[in-house]
Amino acid sequence: MPGPVFLRNETVELRTVESDDLAFVQEHINDPEVWGTLGSAAPKNHKDEEQWLDSLTDDDGRVVLLICDDGEPVGQMGLHLNETWGVGELGYWVAPDAWGNGYCTAAVRLISRYAFEERRLHKVVAEAYGHNVGSQRVLEKAGFTQEGVHREEAFVGGAYRDLLHYGLLEDEL
Repeated sequence: MPGPVFLRNETVELRTVESDDLAFVQEHINDPEVWGTLGSAAPKNHKDEEQWLDSLTDDDGRVVLLICDDGEPVGQMGLHLNETWGVGELGYWVAPDAWGNGYCTAAVRLISRYAFEERRLHKVVAEAYGHNVGSQRVLEKAGFTQEGVHREEAFVGGAYRDLLHYGLLEDEL
């Protein structure tokens, strides 16, 4: 049974992750086109995903939701909160067969609005690899500004890659 919708806009719903969603998450988190954009290089089995789901109940400043189109999952969105600083850090992925439909941009806008309006954050940040043009476009279309480059910070896909740092201030949304 799908989890309840937590946030929605005209393009996507963001809903809670439930045990029935673990097959979708595991399938895509193990897809080289997905994990290669996340900096995760270890395969995840069903037990790993069950432990991850159980960890979501911890009150550790994380909001993790599925990105859905008309109830069907297409990706995942996470917001890690640093309420002391008033900053949230985004992480996201979308299944490759759903790329190019605007789901990720809509989800980034939606979770950013939530961060500012409901969690009283002042800034939302995110990172994208220098070779991940799609993720850069998502952030830029959502209003984020590239604030810096960590040169050759990450080893991804057999090469050292630049890590681009993006930020969005509350009054820029």
